[in-house]
Amino acid sequence: MMSNTQNILDRLARGVRDMDEELAVEAAREALENKIEALTAINEGLVKGMNEASRLYEEGEYFVPELLLCSDAMYAGLNILSPHIQRSNEKSKVRVVIGVVEGDTHDIGKNLVKLMFDVEGFEIYDLGRDVPLTDFVSKAKEVDAHMVCLSTLMSTTMDGMSVVIDLLKKEGLREKVIVLVGGGPVSQSFAASIGADGYAENATRAVRLAKRLLSQKGVAFFDDDVRRAAG
Repeated sequence: MMSNTQNILDRLARGVRDMDEELAVEAAREALENKIEALTAINEGLVKGMNEASRLYEEGEYFVPELLLCSDAMYAGLNILSPHIQRSNEKSKVRVVIGVVEGDTHDIGKNLVKLMFDVEGFEIYDLGRDVPLTDFVSKAKEVDAHMVCLSTLMSTTMDGMSVVIDLLKKEGLREKVIVLVGGGPVSQSFAASIGADGYAENATRAVRLAKRLLSQKGVAFFDDDVRRAAG
């Protein structure tokens, strides 16, 4: 027999996949009532459903209108669950610029990555979607960013990521700034080909990768890390 927890997670996923906003909201509330961690409900329920919807889109069974309705259901569930996420008690000194590259208005993946970084206490500068490529560089320069995260769901806008990296080089910022890329058509091989520091296929892995790369560069996450490093 399926456990109640798994049943709720499956209903969350089904609500998103089937464009059923009411089901997503109902299952999100049930998750909280049954003491399922909000982050678990998001990652193993809502995100799983959105991944299934993306697969159907790639296979030609769903089109943009269906994908947008799926995202509406996911955001409805997120509105219920997000306030209950256990966030870091400390605010990081790590500054992250994030956005969807110019030409693309799909920001679901970007918003999930932003949420996960926020949970960890990172300082986020969200440029939104359809962001002019030069804006990533100017914002990184303005806030003295440690990291730039570039997202796209469209293969036609992927080359913009390479342009951002070239612009960072021209401004003398490339060695200082970690560049992460992600999105449906993006892959590890593409990331390597344009000189990005890393690629993550989902929001959870993006946070893990970011922490690993920051650690390798000797960047302290919190003030306590700075004090320990100084000691």
